[in-house]
Amino acid sequence: MSSSFSIVAAIILVTICVLGNSNAQLSSTFYSSTCPNVTSVVRGVVEQAQQNDIRIGAKLIRVHFHDCFVNGCDGSIMLDNADGIESEKDAVPNQSTDGYDVVDDIKTALENVCPGVVSCADILAIASQILVSANGGPTWEVQLGRRDSRTANRAGTTALPSPFENLEQITKKFNDVGLDSTDLVALSGAHTFGRARCLTFVHRLYNFSGTGNPDPTIDTTYLETLRQICPNGGNGGTLADLDQSTRDEFDHNYFTNLQNKRGLLQTDQELFSTSGDTLAIVNRFANSQSDFFDSFGQSMINMGNIRPLTGSDGEIRSDCKRVN
Repeated sequence: MSSSFSIVAAIILVTICVLGNSNAQLSSTFYSSTCPNVTSVVRGVVEQAQQNDIRIGAKLIRVHFHDCFVNGCDGSIMLDNADGIESEKDAVPNQSTDGYDVVDDIKTALENVCPGVVSCADILAIASQILVSANGGPTWEVQLGRRDSRTANRAGTTALPSPFENLEQITKKFNDVGLDSTDLVALSGAHTFGRARCLTFVHRLYNFSGTGNPDPTIDTTYLETLRQICPNGGNGGTLADLDQSTRDEFDHNYFTNLQNKRGLLQTDQELFSTSGDTLAIVNRFANSQSDFFDSFGQSMINMGNIRPLTGSDGEIRSDCKRVN
C-alpha cells in the first residue's frame, strides 16, 4: 500500500514539475542553430513596414497582447475562419486589431530561409521587441520556442481587458493570467504610442457612468480637445492619439500624462486616479524612464510566458492564417 502510494506520489510530483516548468523551454537562443538569422529577417520586413505605416509597432504589440490573453501566446488570434475554427478576429475586442498583412510578409520571408521552423506566435514576440526599440523604447531578450495552436477560442476573448472596465476588473484579468500590478502598469505603458477610436473613450466626455457629466478625472483643457475630435453622436471610428505629447515615440510621457489627468482611456487614467498600488508605480515610471523601460522589458517576457505551446504541442504553421 505504502509502496503504491509512493509511486503515485512520485508520478504526481514529476507531472507538477513538468507542467510548472513548461515555460522553461522558451529560450532567447532557441533558433540559434535552426534559423540563426531570424531576427534580422524580421527586422528587414518590419522596418520597411514602418516606413509605410508609422503605427505598425503599436498594432503588432496589440495583436501580441490579445493573442497571449486568450489561451496563451499560441498564435490563435491569427487564424481565419475555417471548418471547426471560429476566428478570434471576429470577436468584438479584436475587430479593430490590425497588422496581419505584415505578419504574413514576415512569415513568407522566414519560410524562404528557414522553412517550417519559426512559429507565428514567436513572430509576434520578435516583431514587438524590434518595433518598440525602433521607436525609441527598450530592448530585451525575447524568449522563443513557442508553437502555434491548431484551434482558436473566440468565446475566450472575454478574458481581454476592455477600455470600459474599472481598475479592479482589469487587475483581475491580469492576475488571472499570472501578471501582477507592475505588469499591468508597465504593459499599459505601450499606450505611449498608437491611437484609439472615439468609441472607446467618448463615454468619458459627455455622460460618464450616467451622470450627465464628463469623467471628473479628465483635465478640463484636454476634455475640450477630445470633444473637438469626438463630438457627441459623431463618428465613433475617428482616431485620437493615446499619447498626445509624443504620439509615435516610445517613452515614459504616458505616465506624466496620467499625472496631469490626460490619460485617454478610462483604463489608462484609473491607474493613477484610483487609490491602490498602481498609483505609486505610475509615479515611479513617470520619474524614471529607465525604470519604466526595465520593467516593460521584463513584463513583456512575463506576458510572453503565458501558457505557450512548446515541445511537440501544436505545430509550426506555414501560413499564419490557417492550420497546416
